[in-house]
Amino acid sequence: MNTANSTIQPEPGSVGVVKPQHLSVVVPPEGFRLECGRSLPAIEVAYETYGVLSPERDNAILILHALTGDAHVAGRHSPDDRKPGWWDFAVGPGRAFDTNRYFVICLNILGGCKGTTGPSSLNPDTGRPYGMTFPAVTLGDMVRVQKHVIDQLGIPSLLSMAGGSLGGMQVLEWLLRYPDFVRSAVILASTSKLSPQSIAFNEVGRKAIISDPAWNNGDYYGAAARPETGLAIARMIGHITYLSDISMDQKFGRRLQNRAEYSYEFNHEFAVENYLHYQGAQFVQRFDANSYLYITKAMDYYDAAADWGGSNLEKACARIKAKTLVVSFTSDWLFPSRQSLELVKALRQNNADVSYLEIESDYGHDAFLIPANADPLIRVVDSFLDNLYPTEGAP
Repeated sequence: MNTANSTIQPEPGSVGVVKPQHLSVVVPPEGFRLECGRSLPAIEVAYETYGVLSPERDNAILILHALTGDAHVAGRHSPDDRKPGWWDFAVGPGRAFDTNRYFVICLNILGGCKGTTGPSSLNPDTGRPYGMTFPAVTLGDMVRVQKHVIDQLGIPSLLSMAGGSLGGMQVLEWLLRYPDFVRSAVILASTSKLSPQSIAFNEVGRKAIISDPAWNNGDYYGAAARPETGLAIARMIGHITYLSDISMDQKFGRRLQNRAEYSYEFNHEFAVENYLHYQGAQFVQRFDANSYLYITKAMDYYDAAADWGGSNLEKACARIKAKTLVVSFTSDWLFPSRQSLELVKALRQNNADVSYLEIESDYGHDAFLIPANADPLIRVVDSFLDNLYPTEGAP
């Protein structure tokens, strides 16, 4: 397996043009056994790499994406690509995850729709897309697949890993499941389990998709109509939770869109309404409705305390050996700072090496993805990693 730098045509301050890569996970003859009790006969994983793996293979960092993210974390897929990777400001030469020093890996998760096996993939047993015949997956399943990929890439251990939101939940699962494999970790705007409110928002989004007539019990691949209305509504609901009241007021207020007076009709006349409809319309062009169902359900199921500590988070965290940095944001009401502090408290009760930072931000849950927060985030992550991998140790 080639673990060389997949970056070409580098440009200052960016990893440049990057090439998506794919790997077939080696599964046993009986298939890859999932926590739900079913098996997958084959698993393909899409991933991207940035930087160079050191001769000692000791500078690898795994980045894990959030619900609607993918493996494309930095750079562009072509010189004229309109939009860079979702964390481009954080990954690259001289950035928080400095690709002059580290070999950075990002994988698309199991159940996703950007190259990794999921509901839209062809079932090798039938030759048709899985749809709702795809088995339920958990965060544990996602992480086990990721571990297989890292092993197949010939990486004996990870210097660090990082993720925000669902990505942070995956990081936590890595630390619990493979405590001797990871030296350090950065958990951003995340939690050890979803609150009832978060589960409720996920359910409303799923219901919007399932209620769309074009969903057709998940069998819409190749059909003339897809459940775009339901998926767009799910995105609109979710996107509201990623923002904050302050940021929405600052960005939109009660402004009308392209009009001076109320229309007294049921159309999207407010600027904030127009923005949400735009977000929904863009989302359906790049994401699969069934993947949204499966991934949100996997988030709902996850409970680190129940899975690893008999419902006791402190007991679960006794397994963790990695040096850990936990970051939250003041205006995040989806995964509020108190949830990060619960994890920090559990780690400290086990005398773990953990640092915590709450960053002042008006951008809500999505703050870790906003370039406006880059300076404090880059400073703290750079300092955290520098203590683990000094400059003189770089390749």
